[in-house]
Amino acid sequence: MSYKAILDNTDSNYMKRRGLYSNCSSDQKGISMKFTIDKELYPFKNNFMKTSDGSEVHYVDEGVGQIILMLHGNPTWSFLYRKMIMALKGHFRCIAPDYPGFGLSLAPSGYDYLPASHADVVCEFIETLKLNNFILVMQDWGGPIGLKIAETFPERVSGMVIGNSWAWPLKGNLRFEVFSWLMGGPIGRWMAFSFNGVWRFFMKEGFIQKPGKKEMAMYEAPFIDKANRIQTSIFPRQLVKAYKFEKAVELGLQALREKPVLLLWGNKDFAFKQSELERFKAIFPDHSYHALAASHFWQDEQGELASSYINDWVRNKRLLGSMTGLTMPLTNDSYYRSCDKNDK
Repeated sequence: MSYKAILDNTDSNYMKRRGLYSNCSSDQKGISMKFTIDKELYPFKNNFMKTSDGSEVHYVDEGVGQIILMLHGNPTWSFLYRKMIMALKGHFRCIAPDYPGFGLSLAPSGYDYLPASHADVVCEFIETLKLNNFILVMQDWGGPIGLKIAETFPERVSGMVIGNSWAWPLKGNLRFEVFSWLMGGPIGRWMAFSFNGVWRFFMKEGFIQKPGKKEMAMYEAPFIDKANRIQTSIFPRQLVKAYKFEKAVELGLQALREKPVLLLWGNKDFAFKQSELERFKAIFPDHSYHALAASHFWQDEQGELASSYINDWVRNKRLLGSMTGLTMPLTNDSYYRSCDKNDK
């Protein structure tokens, strides 16, 4: 099967089986899910939104209060934030979407899985839910995607939590160039399609202590189908290929410079290390920092501790907003200010 054919067929069978539904829904009866959820591990209501590009975005929306919008990276989904949602939902409104093709979200035929496209989808998601005065939590690709969103809606973002990520072009960095070619080039695409190899690499290197079998089954579930794995190798290639997108994110950081930032950093990460951390510290003068005894996926390994740091930081910075827990009425014709599509 060709690369284009894989893009055209990814998630299409699920869409045909489920049918398209309008705007937003919540745990609709009769809708066939991509995979079975372990409700003991992920005891949340499943919400869905159909976006203008044909994506069906799954998201968690739990609790009331100050909004915290959690963005995942590769090759994960909102399951990564389950511990933090459980820890924070008593005092915050926790929202965690899955990008199209990840988790329980469905991508339309031909969706390209590029970071700019994901940013566009989340921008529309924010507009449709009428989210304001929210705190962004970002890790891995959630960093540049989330920062692009923050640059699009600076007036809506009250603070940012950044962990093990980046916000500038990686082209020219030999370590990332090699990784991008191996995991995102022909070898990586073959690995992903043949034996879910990109996912397996991240799961092996992304934890100090590997989660249990049930947890790993939930992480793997979105990518069991061979036709739904190509996106795991697209993200690695985009580390270098998304130069225009990354450069636009870097240039836009000035508009966010005065935002309060909490840096939560897994100190055993194989990917983003001390140099990236120090660069974020220099970019955002109003930052707080906590090291976490974790690898890449600190939300899983240190989710409860990370949540306590977020809780304390929000209160110390007095970021608790008024009326932020209200769910605004949804409209089919809500205004959508897109992220810059020229950056794709």
